[in-house]
Amino acid sequence: MANAVPGSAGYEEEAGELAQRYERLQFEQVHHDVLHLLPAVPANVVDIGAGSGRDAAALARRGYRVVAVEPTDALRKEGERLHAGLSIRWVDDSLPALRILRAEGGRHDLILLSAVWMHLDEAERAEGMAALAALLAPGGIAILSLRHGPVPAGRRMFEVSADETIALGRDHGLVQCHCARRDDAQGRADVHWSVVALQRPRVAPPR
Repeated sequence: MANAVPGSAGYEEEAGELAQRYERLQFEQVHHDVLHLLPAVPANVVDIGAGSGRDAAALARRGYRVVAVEPTDALRKEGERLHAGLSIRWVDDSLPALRILRAEGGRHDLILLSAVWMHLDEAERAEGMAALAALLAPGGIAILSLRHGPVPAGRRMFEVSADETIALGRDHGLVQCHCARRDDAQGRADVHWSVVALQRPRVAPPR
């Protein structure tokens, strides 16, 4: 059966194996370079493309109010099972529209998109950035990690640069507050990452 979310192609079939792989890595290990950007506790946090819930669980343990967004049924169910004892609200929603989150009308202090953004094509990235900007509270930060390297078989990925992502955020009123290169946490020599953080200013810039 075709996957309803093009960017999640290949994940449903490998959910169990992927969940094990994700859970072997620690949140602090993967996101060491952006820990200083985390908001004060408590704060509203959304993990988009939450996968097995590794990052959502770590954030919940730190005391944040966490929403985990995962469109792949098998991965979402793995996350709910693995982290059943934590206060995480799981939502079946997806980029680029994030219709359910946007319909709720909430604003969030942190939006995490770990290994997600490169699954969107150019038009989807434009729509997705508009959705992220609408969901960020004043002062809120979106952290995006962009994968660079060969595309695994059966996956849908695009080469996306940090510069493009920063410019797209600027088009929607977001300003860069971090940009760095990150080695692959799984040790793959042919894979590296760009990490971009975009912030909604507390006061709108003058026109």
